[in-house]
Amino acid sequence: MGKIAKTNELLARRHYAVTTGVGQAHPLFAERAENAEIWDVEGRRYIDFSSGIGVVNTGHLHPKVKAAVAVQLEKFSHTCVHVMMYESYIEVCERLNALVPGDTEKRSLLLNSGSEAIENAIKVARKYTGRTGVIAFSGGFHGRTLLALSLTGRVVPYKAGYGPFAPEVYHAPFPNPRNGLSVDAAIAGLEQLFKSDIECERVAAFLIEPVQGEGGFLPAPPEFLQRLRTIADENGIVLIADEVQCGFGRSGKMFACEHAGIEPDLIVLAKGLAGGFPLSALVGKAEMMNAAPPSSLGGTYGGNPLACAAALAVFEVMEEEKIPQKAAKIGAHMMMRLNEMAETCPAIGDVRGLGSLVAIELFDDAEHTLPSMAKAMALVECARTQGLILLSCGVNGNVIRFLPPLTIEQAVLDEGLDCLALCLQQIK
Repeated sequence: MGKIAKTNELLARRHYAVTTGVGQAHPLFAERAENAEIWDVEGRRYIDFSSGIGVVNTGHLHPKVKAAVAVQLEKFSHTCVHVMMYESYIEVCERLNALVPGDTEKRSLLLNSGSEAIENAIKVARKYTGRTGVIAFSGGFHGRTLLALSLTGRVVPYKAGYGPFAPEVYHAPFPNPRNGLSVDAAIAGLEQLFKSDIECERVAAFLIEPVQGEGGFLPAPPEFLQRLRTIADENGIVLIADEVQCGFGRSGKMFACEHAGIEPDLIVLAKGLAGGFPLSALVGKAEMMNAAPPSSLGGTYGGNPLACAAALAVFEVMEEEKIPQKAAKIGAHMMMRLNEMAETCPAIGDVRGLGSLVAIELFDDAEHTLPSMAKAMALVECARTQGLILLSCGVNGNVIRFLPPLTIEQAVLDEGLDCLALCLQQIK
């Protein structure tokens, strides 16, 4: 069977085997990958500007990660920490406790996915405060399980038709100066929520992404996070930072909330934590985390030993290869190239980013008032034909986000950006 026939066969098999609810951005099937490159079953090479949605920050199959998992696989693959714990689980927690911002004593919990960690963050906040209300922010994405989906601030494609949602969840405005929503206006919206929907004395937690991912790579202004921290402190509210996508070096610092100089009470982590192995974490102030009684948190597979081994290798790579610093350099280079492209491509209405969390926003009109999902989709498809994997995002579906591995070689990064420039000239 020819290689093209193999792809067509897999597409047909997928159609009859996999629910339509599982989306797929590209009609491709991976065969192998290395650092920032992927080869499909037809042998075609692609430059990966997605990193599996921000997961392989240290590249596909980093040698240290590969070696660590291979060593662990010779020992055991599962015992369940609730039955017999292992040292690597403790070591990952120790490393996380030392890494997250702030001098307050910390504790950690390891889980499987971002959604799972989000739900446990809310459990901890409710148990600690004795309150039930949670305030998230418009445009935010926190996962697809019921409570995480309730907290997500975007209807299509995530929430439509899946209600009713979990109670006692409210949404406040997320500041977006480009769209005319200032920090003052967003704070005013939060204060209005206290007046019209839920009194602050009943709020257990604020949940916010320091940089919105699915919402369009929108960084929260440092002033907004600082004022949110003050409001939380004044009212006994737990401040939770969702750093599932923006954490682990992507922002140019280990955690995006560091840019605002704040210490969240709880931080949710996943994606870049374990180099492609399923692992998430909830890290927080010991007093809050220890409010949960024994056996009330956890899960059968949480903190799997193979994932823990991978995470410990990722910690080494992050430190030895200075990954956050590399992210800052990658981001600065992408911003420079993208701003150059914007000069000749009138469809680009905004180039923005924090560290390597860089995005462009596309529009149909010269005034940049009409978001263009069609141009974003066309750009993603054109890039694929040129051997570049891109992802779109944003509430209007008109944002292209760039998530290359933070270990990408300069020549490969520029090759991908050259492909992008070529495609932008075709859609402008």
